[in-house]
Amino acid sequence: MPGDPTQIAGGRPGVRPGGPGRHRPVTLAGGQSLLPRRRRALRKDSAVIDVRRVAGNIGAEIYGVDLSRALPTETVSAIRTALLAHKVLFFRDQTLDHAAHIAFARNFGLLTYAHPYHKPAAEEFPEILTIDPRPLEDEFGRDHEEVYRRRRRAHYSGWHTDVSPAVNPPAAGILRAAVVPEYGGDTQWTNLAAAYAGLSDPIKSLADTLHAEHRFLSGFQMLPGDPEVEALVKMTESDPLIAIHPVVRVHPETGEKVLFVNPSSVARIMGLTTVESEHLLRLFHEQLVRPEYTVRFRWEPGSVAFWDNRATAHLAAEDTARIPARRTLYRVTLLGDRPKGPDGFESELVSGRPFAALREGAPVR
Repeated sequence: MPGDPTQIAGGRPGVRPGGPGRHRPVTLAGGQSLLPRRRRALRKDSAVIDVRRVAGNIGAEIYGVDLSRALPTETVSAIRTALLAHKVLFFRDQTLDHAAHIAFARNFGLLTYAHPYHKPAAEEFPEILTIDPRPLEDEFGRDHEEVYRRRRRAHYSGWHTDVSPAVNPPAAGILRAAVVPEYGGDTQWTNLAAAYAGLSDPIKSLADTLHAEHRFLSGFQMLPGDPEVEALVKMTESDPLIAIHPVVRVHPETGEKVLFVNPSSVARIMGLTTVESEHLLRLFHEQLVRPEYTVRFRWEPGSVAFWDNRATAHLAAEDTARIPARRTLYRVTLLGDRPKGPDGFESELVSGRPFAALREGAPVR
């Protein structure tokens, strides 16, 4: 919809991805076409980007663009087209600070505040969320990450879509690496559209009619009264954020059907018995974490990842407890809309507030 602030701005809607295993070059105004492995000496102000696929179903690395500079409209459009096609984009050797990070993200839409429960990186940058275990140690304990892992209901419970318990989960996330270890600390993403496409037709037909409750920490056994997790439970339950989403979401820009569930935050499928819900969710969750739908990214200083949060889930670094070095990243998220299912169902707010946007540091009402 023209002017819709929840669509990723900067290009035309309705772009569909190329087939698996095929590089689909970005074509710019004037007929310029980029071959998958061709390197060129590019001017920093060039509208040309070089898109190189990194996995069969998801992910591309982007070359030939300096994200710290003001970008031409053609470049913004090309990046957006690549994002819709490949679901997550990776940029190397970028020099972004908080202000430049925010400026780049605003090319694609309104930004939300940092997180419903966590403080921003700095008061003057309420959009920026710090991804670093150290600031959480005082609040939740030095071993909070290990405590968190021990309470997983399944080995894949760490996979999540950012802020899916909001009635309007973010449209996209942009994460940049500031400090990274020499080894480890990788992040993985999975293509939820490919995961849906891989289901059998009878299961697709069933999934198209289902709706699920999303709430934080659903994939973990977090019981009130447990002293090890008391602070974490109190944080999420004092002002719970709960929404009902379609199990299958129709992507608002590509029209793809997306398996919009994740092991971390989906509590149950509405209208089913507990046993039925648990079995179906296990089937869906095992489907979305299949290796063929995923990509793994090795961070370097200056790396940036830009993902479509409407069509992906991701898994944060799983080995940070065994890495002695620091790992600090910063994230912003773009305002999202209410998901809609193929049956016409639109997500419903159960508890909490929509995930609000910020305009020049002030909430959009």
